[in-house]
Amino acid sequence: MIIDGARIFDGTSTTGPGRVEFADGVITRVVTHPTPGAPAPAGAIDGTGMTLLPGLIDAHTHVFGAESNLELALAFGVTTELDMFMGPPEETRALCELAAGRPDLADLRSAGLLASAPEGHPAVTMPGLPTVAGPGDADAFVADRQAEGAHFIKIMVDDGVNHGMSLPALDRATVTALADAARRRGLLSVAHVSAMWSARLALDSGVDVLTHLPLEAVVDEEFVRRAAEDGRVVIPTLAILELSAVRTGAGVNVARSLAEDPRIAGHLPPDAHAAITEGGEGLCVEHPSPEHRFGHALSSVARLHRAGVPVLAGTDANHRPGRACPVVHGASLHAELTLLVEAGLPPEQALAAATSAPAAYFGLTDRGVIAPGRRADLLLVAGDPTKDITATRAIEGIWRGGVRFDREAYRKRTAS
Repeated sequence: MIIDGARIFDGTSTTGPGRVEFADGVITRVVTHPTPGAPAPAGAIDGTGMTLLPGLIDAHTHVFGAESNLELALAFGVTTELDMFMGPPEETRALCELAAGRPDLADLRSAGLLASAPEGHPAVTMPGLPTVAGPGDADAFVADRQAEGAHFIKIMVDDGVNHGMSLPALDRATVTALADAARRRGLLSVAHVSAMWSARLALDSGVDVLTHLPLEAVVDEEFVRRAAEDGRVVIPTLAILELSAVRTGAGVNVARSLAEDPRIAGHLPPDAHAAITEGGEGLCVEHPSPEHRFGHALSSVARLHRAGVPVLAGTDANHRPGRACPVVHGASLHAELTLLVEAGLPPEQALAAATSAPAAYFGLTDRGVIAPGRRADLLLVAGDPTKDITATRAIEGIWRGGVRFDREAYRKRTAS
């Protein structure tokens, strides 16, 4: 297969127009400066006026065991999802194995079962969920998750206040022990943070990745300095934070507006469209405080980015049929990209946050960039998203492992 004449965003920078060739699921050749006037190879896809990107990676989702979520993700160019909590373990492993061999689904990596305090969030509502009572439990917890097939370790640093509860939370010693145990086993640790106190605790505890950002205030310069010096990574999940707090000013709600964008709406199943428009389940905050402002998260991203802290694109998509979360799989990553640019990332760096950066930090060495030898996970869009980030929504073609996804057939099948 050959895609000819498109500009190429290779995961870090843009060249072209050029040519990308792939066979047997792997990119075989990338030509960034073809001979002027040379005819296109026979059978090549004409990418004139388009941009070819690596398949997108959503660095924070919740699949809930639903194949339909992975198909929905792929329909919007998300070729890999990183799931941050799913069970039971045997079903999680089975879905990861299924997705690995199905080019009509997004590929999947998962944390499996997360670490939380006894009677904490979310264990208090999930009887049977393994918990971590203290530092002495950490090593066995991580060993068990690795044995179940977890690709990384998710740690909840949350006291339930944002959900109208006051619950026990993991303390610093326990989070440190979990992060250390994960590191000894070659696994990344990812901490869910719910407020400024938990973000600081996660940073103090040495976790590798923080996901979410405080809504009650902007992270201060000391926090930013330490995050940069310690090599921490942040997945801000702006798409869900925007829906979880007040957005001041006259700006449109980017996540909700997806339902009105014909480039998105035309390929949304009815339940996903309704969830974006009216849904309110699965948000980060169910009981907001007066100081919660979405602008705080935007400003935090700007500070972190300026300091060189890696920022990854993740949505916290946790919609499924019957669960009306407005952050839906696939489509919401395009909102996340828009919000990252609003926060101050140049479009190319926002695109890297959804391609090469998550691939690098989560050890997905076979994808995330357009280069010979890498997986042919590709997204072809009309226009130039390095100048207008919303051009990622104008999808012309999607390939996962070199197999083209039939987006029109998906639209027809899910519209009924």
